[in-house]
Amino acid sequence: MQKVIKKNEVLNLEKKVVDINRVIKVVEGGRKFRISALVVVGDGAGIIGYGIGKSNEVADAVQKAENNAKKKLIKIPLLHKTIPHEVYGYYDGSYVFLKPATQGTGVKAGGVTRIVCELSGIENVLSKNFRRNSKHNSLKATFCALKQLRDPISISKLRGVPLSKVFNG
Repeated sequence: MQKVIKKNEVLNLEKKVVDINRVIKVVEGGRKFRISALVVVGDGAGIIGYGIGKSNEVADAVQKAENNAKKKLIKIPLLHKTIPHEVYGYYDGSYVFLKPATQGTGVKAGGVTRIVCELSGIENVLSKNFRRNSKHNSLKATFCALKQLRDPISISKLRGVPLSKVFNG
């Protein structure tokens, strides 16, 4: 279960520009150029967000995307610097599969999924992207997967069983 971060919390967020795209619109007087930026922000301790910004200049588009990302932060549960369980994410034809890995494995992911995992503080995870691999759709599919993660403590309370039973122990 995800937790939305409150606005007044002060966080030390790191940003990474995932994609910068030049968009051309043909109008009567010629062509109009704009820049679209995709940015991911995270604190390395389970808080992550992404944003899209559009402007006439690259710096303005990146700044807008960063501001949008800070507005949409989510908290994901981490368990020994990995995710608690396997999860699939889907968005508009892009599929992402995330699987927890043992200590020392590292981030075995490619493209946008690697950036998201590193910024969120996930150090050991296995990942696979299926079907379409556009950066925007892969990013959104990764976030859909991360939003499905649930904390083992909340699951044990929900089921009414001890925490050791959640892990089949």
